[in-house]
Amino acid sequence: MPVDFKILDLFSGAGGFSYGMEKNPHFKTAIATDFNESALDSFKFNMPDTEIIIGDITDIDIKNAIIENSKRCGVNMIIGGPPCQGFSLKGKKLGLEDKRNFLFKEYLNIVEQLQPEVFVIENVKALLSTSAGWFKEQILERIKSLGYFVDYGVLTASEFGVPQLRQRTVFLCCKTRIIELPKPICDKIVTVRDAISDLAYLQSGEGAVEQEYTTNSESEYQRLMRSDSTKLFNHKASNHAQIAIEKLRLIPPECGKEHLPAELIGKQKFSGTWGRLKWNSPSPTIDTRFDACSNGTNNHPFLNRAITPREAARLQSFDDTFVFKGTKVAIRQQIGNAVPPLLAKAIADHIYNTLNVSQ
Repeated sequence: MPVDFKILDLFSGAGGFSYGMEKNPHFKTAIATDFNESALDSFKFNMPDTEIIIGDITDIDIKNAIIENSKRCGVNMIIGGPPCQGFSLKGKKLGLEDKRNFLFKEYLNIVEQLQPEVFVIENVKALLSTSAGWFKEQILERIKSLGYFVDYGVLTASEFGVPQLRQRTVFLCCKTRIIELPKPICDKIVTVRDAISDLAYLQSGEGAVEQEYTTNSESEYQRLMRSDSTKLFNHKASNHAQIAIEKLRLIPPECGKEHLPAELIGKQKFSGTWGRLKWNSPSPTIDTRFDACSNGTNNHPFLNRAITPREAARLQSFDDTFVFKGTKVAIRQQIGNAVPPLLAKAIADHIYNTLNVSQ
């Protein structure tokens, strides 16, 4: 089957965006680049055919290597989520010229040089509303000046088969025609129970980087996640301090810090801290500190521990064959920062169908 889209993945991280896109056989990531070597170790392990470029995109040698290699590989699609810390009220004066937004600008400069058929930008939901939409208009103006049609908006991961309420801004850009954002594809929401109930047996400090499955799958989603997987990776619980375990023992299943005495709550002011996930709902957004009990609503529904990297990966829709490499901190960052693969697959399917099926 021919590959119709050869992808350059900018700011790729561990590769959730590419991994999901490649679940459509018409998409293949030729080149991935990031400055985070540990994340790229995970990318290369799971997608060994992709050429990896490690480095800072603002370094002229790195940028030239990305452009030259992309041309050599016939790249005709770019994906990625450039960080944009300058999208704030203070940064409005300089807009895309703000030095904190240079990565967004670099992304669009590479688009200008490579002229891909399609490119997709994903970013935080707040990007659209910050400064009354001023930054959004700056980005749209730049995209249109490059000669691309664009549709944009917020996609909610749970509407595309991901057991998580993660929301991301997506700009879907095409050289030849407008491609509207994909519409929700799920009649039935996938829940935390659907995602991780088969993994509910580790206590604090238990588990291993690699182990055998000890339970059977209990849902269609778990069967999907286990498909082609012979071992269970990254299912290792944090070794929590005894005081944290004692606090969790005071919190009933699926509840939160409202059950803690005032003297045990500490300084955390956010309502979700010390919260347990709810079995029959999708999870809140998985962040980069999901393994800390006090961080947010990322404790197991009834076990006295935070979720493991594998459970977080399941909630992000990484299947069990995807192995994360690196330190504990590196792995949680890779998972928390990732685009959910099933959301990426939905975008890829929609792009392909729009350009090839509905001519």
